[in-house]
Amino acid sequence: MNSIKISIPSLIENIQVVESFIDNAKEEFEINDDIYGNIMISVTECISNAIVHGNENNAQKMVHLELNLQPGVLSFCIEDEGQGFDFTSLPDPTAPENLEKTSGRGIFLMRQLSDEVKFENGGKKTILSFYVD
Repeated sequence: MNSIKISIPSLIENIQVVESFIDNAKEEFEINDDIYGNIMISVTECISNAIVHGNENNAQKMVHLELNLQPGVLSFCIEDEGQGFDFTSLPDPTAPENLEKTSGRGIFLMRQLSDEVKFENGGKKTILSFYVD
């Protein structure tokens, strides 16, 4: 199994570091263009949630990102140092009362673009999996 880890302080501008990380992984692991966009959107959205909601923009708290490549599956594990959240009772962003809201679509997007989304450790850890050939 191939694995790469990075940790970033909880500053929204560090999303650029994550984008570079994903670009490097695309080259190193020959990630197909068809899933590259889904990976980029899902992982950066998850990192953004970890920074803003999990760690509450506290630059003293870190967001940890680990990429794991196993036969047929590329997974990204994102973990923050916040309080976690109740991932079982999220509002539906496609419900009429939520369509006009400017937030609340991140996890919905991750679920649409990833092949599998798992939450662990009380919502502090998210694992996004993508099936690869």
